[in-house]
Amino acid sequence: MHKESSGTPRRFDDLPQDVQTVCTALRDGLKAALNDNLYGIYLYGAVVFPEMKHIHDIDCHVILKRSLTTREKFKIRRLHEELAAEYPAVGNDLDVWYILLDDARQAAPPGHQVYPGLFDDSWALHYAHMRAGYCVVLFGPEPEQVFPAPTWSDLLTGLKAEQTFIEAHLGEYPDYCVLNLCRLLCSYRMKDVVLSKQTAAEWALDNLITWKPLIEAALRSYAGEMNEEGKRLLESGAERFYQFACNMIEEINKT
Repeated sequence: MHKESSGTPRRFDDLPQDVQTVCTALRDGLKAALNDNLYGIYLYGAVVFPEMKHIHDIDCHVILKRSLTTREKFKIRRLHEELAAEYPAVGNDLDVWYILLDDARQAAPPGHQVYPGLFDDSWALHYAHMRAGYCVVLFGPEPEQVFPAPTWSDLLTGLKAEQTFIEAHLGEYPDYCVLNLCRLLCSYRMKDVVLSKQTAAEWALDNLITWKPLIEAALRSYAGEMNEEGKRLLESGAERFYQFACNMIEEINKT
């Protein structure tokens, strides 16, 4: 599914110039801050899907050989502050997970080394994307040499975590939640999680006709083109779409 619908993943030279600049600065800064503790840097998410025109953040996993020292944590936080100040358009939206190499090789959600207590509950979905090639290696070996091969059981854990996140944030980010619900439904239906929100929304527009106005409103909002009618649609329809999606997922799982 994803190869036909999402096209060839972007390589580093295909990325927007401002993303290339920030990623290069992040890589160089981490090499200087961590020295031999740095094992790999993997860029994934919306930015590597060729059909995604609107990039809201930059997603990375940074793999470490050993636990961070207090000084290394300080250097990392300072680096992020500097990137946000120097490149505010994209450097302020760096969503970077720092995880141990031993944890990266496991299916269980890894903990965040800079912010203890945080766990990547969607871990299986993330490493599925990276192993499928929807990843730019900024530093380190190829993804298949690092991350495990996901089972459908692993992926279900990640999909359920996404569903829980959506339920908790419907009121805050209705556009994101509607599009991510499209991706959940498409993933369950196609048994394929390597999808962009854009591809999943196009699938939903073709297959969930009743919800077309709501999905189109979410796409416009995500593109920064929200109008009052679309805002009202999202405010009134996101919760109903969530309930519909939950019921549909339950039906799919019965088959």
